Amino acid sequence: MDLRSGTAFWPLKNGLMHTYPPLQADEHADVLVIGAGITGALLADALTGAGLDVVVLDRRDAAFGSTSASTALLQYEIDTNLVDLIRMIGQRDAERAYQLCREAIDQIEALISELPDDCGFARPGSLYYASHAEDVRRLREEHAARTRAGLEVEWLGAEEVEARFGLTAPAALFSPAGAEVDPYRLTQHLLWRAQARGARIYDRTEVTQLEESASGYTASTDRAARVRANFVIVAAGYEAERFAGKRLAQLKDTYALVTEPLAEGQAPWPTGCLLWETARPYLYARTTRDGRILIGGEDDDHDNPARRDRVLPDKQRRLQDRLAALFPHLKTEVAFAWAGTFGETQDGLAFIGPKPGSPCLLFALGYGGNGITYSMQAARMLTEHILGRAAPDLRIFRLDR
Repeated sequence: MDLRSGTAFWPLKNGLMHTYPPLQADEHADVLVIGAGITGALLADALTGAGLDVVVLDRRDAAFGSTSASTALLQYEIDTNLVDLIRMIGQRDAERAYQLCREAIDQIEALISELPDDCGFARPGSLYYASHAEDVRRLREEHAARTRAGLEVEWLGAEEVEARFGLTAPAALFSPAGAEVDPYRLTQHLLWRAQARGARIYDRTEVTQLEESASGYTASTDRAARVRANFVIVAAGYEAERFAGKRLAQLKDTYALVTEPLAEGQAPWPTGCLLWETARPYLYARTTRDGRILIGGEDDDHDNPARRDRVLPDKQRRLQDRLAALFPHLKTEVAFAWAGTFGETQDGLAFIGPKPGSPCLLFALGYGGNGITYSMQAARMLTEHILGRAAPDLRIFRLDR
């Protein structure tokens, strides 16, 4: 798939941190991970940390697919409001899904503390604001649902939103857990650590066929070499459906830009917290360590790479206009703009777990707006599953739900 258009910010900011060779000879491993983006890197790190022998393959350069286009907002909130998710799957599982994403932020912070640098991690909190006055009632219901679930969330009226965050909105919810990270840097550090533990990582190598046998799977590649593994985990994001054998999500296009660093003395909104709104599709924004503003949205209800390329300049202008409307005092200049494919499930939940009827073919697909937190939990749960330990939370994210 053609996963992105334009010039993604993170690879340019970090440069080529690490390189990996293509697969040249047959391999054997306990686990084959297909995909070397942030999800595959979290998996490789967790699996090797548990003492498992791992091979990772990616058809692109490592972290150059959707990871490089991610805006990397780390939130426990998923794209489906908790009140709506409760109606879809019941209170117990809906609250647990939110709690798992909340726990994942702490787990990511702890993981990063073990790496060579902080990967741009910060926890400025997340502000979820009402786009229109008619959204206030629903926002109050959401506040009550999250409070019942034990999630720390604060109700703010219009005056307090403006006073604390410099934003004009009829109401908002503030969650102090909200965080941000540099996804490309985090991916590269995790892959490097997994490699130091013995993992073999190969990029520019595409899996063309998976064959199941009594002893596991054999993955054929476009390099002629093959990988035999007891378990296979598909962490190939929006390209994973060919391994699942069915459509799992609606693919759409989303757009983003990052500004030049703001002029000296020019601050973004107070606290620089993550911002997103109640409207669907929603606008979202964050800041970066070097004083830039990253804003995204303007989603299309389809995935059409040719059209995505064509409309990117217009989408960039729309995002610029929306940023100016939110914060008219800021003078910004666009540095880079890009677009990418993303997947949206009916309930907003990820797909994590075995393919029905194939217990050794596993999937880690963090679809939606908070895929990194899903991926953190997928790494934990699938490692437990492979080790033969109980992973009861997998039922929430099963592929046949």
